[in-house]
Amino acid sequence: MQIAILLYDRFTSLDAIGPYEMLCRLPDAETVFVAEQAGPVINDKGSLHLVAQQSLDEVRSPDVVVVPGGPGTKDIIGNEALTGWLRAVDATTTWTTSVCTGSLLLAAAGLLKGRRATTHWLGYDHLAALGAEPTGERVVTDGKYLTAAGVSSGIDMGLTLVGRLAGDEYAQAVQLLTEYDPQPPYDAGSPLKAPADLVARLRSGGHAVVE
Repeated sequence: MQIAILLYDRFTSLDAIGPYEMLCRLPDAETVFVAEQAGPVINDKGSLHLVAQQSLDEVRSPDVVVVPGGPGTKDIIGNEALTGWLRAVDATTTWTTSVCTGSLLLAAAGLLKGRRATTHWLGYDHLAALGAEPTGERVVTDGKYLTAAGVSSGIDMGLTLVGRLAGDEYAQAVQLLTEYDPQPPYDAGSPLKAPADLVARLRSGGHAVVE
């Protein structure tokens, strides 16, 4: 089984690494990072590179595709090389997945039209404009499409997918071995839980101060 994680300039690191840490533990799985061109790809902070081992042309029939999000999505949403590749490989994937604004790329490729999906909470309107039906759930399954909300939810998506591919007990073992037992110091990880003034400030563009 081949798992392809798509990279592009200004992706968000955890969007790619979170699912990778879950999925790379699947038995008999080859997990590869892929980009338009093989080589290092810079993250959204300009301070970390992941290396794409293969180019899009070299990965033609992965079993699973993971599309991370990040600020770079707005620059490549009209990139036909990427969206065309997503459409082509989706024809034979077992699972097509995304994290955060990665779902906008899937939607731009026409893969989420009329489907329930999620993205970062600041991107619901954009996802709807691309033909999907946004939900506020952390991980959404619609057919073979598995989409996760913002950034950290990619870990949940990856673990969900491990359960689908290898069974609940195996997924529980991965969760235990990675000691994934979140106990955050604050209960502000959702716009439904965070202080209303903070949500309003971030909606108005104040997120730049924490990016």
